[in-house]
Amino acid sequence: MKLSLSDFERRNFLVLTFAGIINAIGVTIFLAPVKLYDTGISGTSMLLGQLTPSTFSLSMFLLILNIPLFLYGLKKQGPVFTIYAIYTVIIYSIFAWLINVSIASPLAGTDLLLCSLFGGLITGTASGFSLRFGGAMDGIEVLAVIFSKQLGISVGAFVMVYNVILYTICGFCLQSWILPLYSIVTYMAAIKAIDFIIEGFDRAKCAIIVTDQADDICDALSKEFQTGMTRLAARGGYSGEDKTMIYFILNRFQITTMKNIIRKIDPKAYIVISEVADVFPMNQAQ
Repeated sequence: MKLSLSDFERRNFLVLTFAGIINAIGVTIFLAPVKLYDTGISGTSMLLGQLTPSTFSLSMFLLILNIPLFLYGLKKQGPVFTIYAIYTVIIYSIFAWLINVSIASPLAGTDLLLCSLFGGLITGTASGFSLRFGGAMDGIEVLAVIFSKQLGISVGAFVMVYNVILYTICGFCLQSWILPLYSIVTYMAAIKAIDFIIEGFDRAKCAIIVTDQADDICDALSKEFQTGMTRLAARGGYSGEDKTMIYFILNRFQITTMKNIIRKIDPKAYIVISEVADVFPMNQAQ
């Protein structure tokens, strides 16, 4: 497959550069100085960097372990993703090598809780940006996509199992479980940060309303929220009566108002509310 410059976006490279630098800051400023471990290949590289002579640096292990995994997943993920991911890891590796911090974090000292929380939030934020803009910070995500279905588990479960094994090995190698346990705190903070970047802090809500007074409800909701909605024909499974199902997107601040409007018009209406990760509005100028 031939690639051209049009397949890549300058904005993506700028964001991936930012993500690689931020990840390097999170690891070298908060995690590495107090010997806490990041997740995936980054955490593995940190462990190997501690167990081997100083000539084998964190940056070198990041490149040695990550790039072959991205190339291995080339067919599965595609060349654009692979190039973005390798670029991100190279930026991360370069800045991890340039930023040299030892003994203690310059911002949090030797406080393991602060280092684990802020290290996880910063590295998770960096990973979230890299995933959102087409790349990846860690080769384990590639292996998870390839092998999770074969093993009958989800991608998230695959990554979690890898990290549990990694932290267990760290515990045995260090003959102490304090740092591996704090590293789990790092992992959990990173997951929350990734979710925040990819899905947003305040997700949109989806309301499904089943009613036989759809005209009045749609008019009232449209007037109140100045937005459209989708109507689908439905039939009651028990009663066999014709109904209308209204599909409506709103935010969490609008839920109570929506319920009050619907209850005034149709007290028997059936309402289901769930979270929506992303909403992409269509161009209404047609």
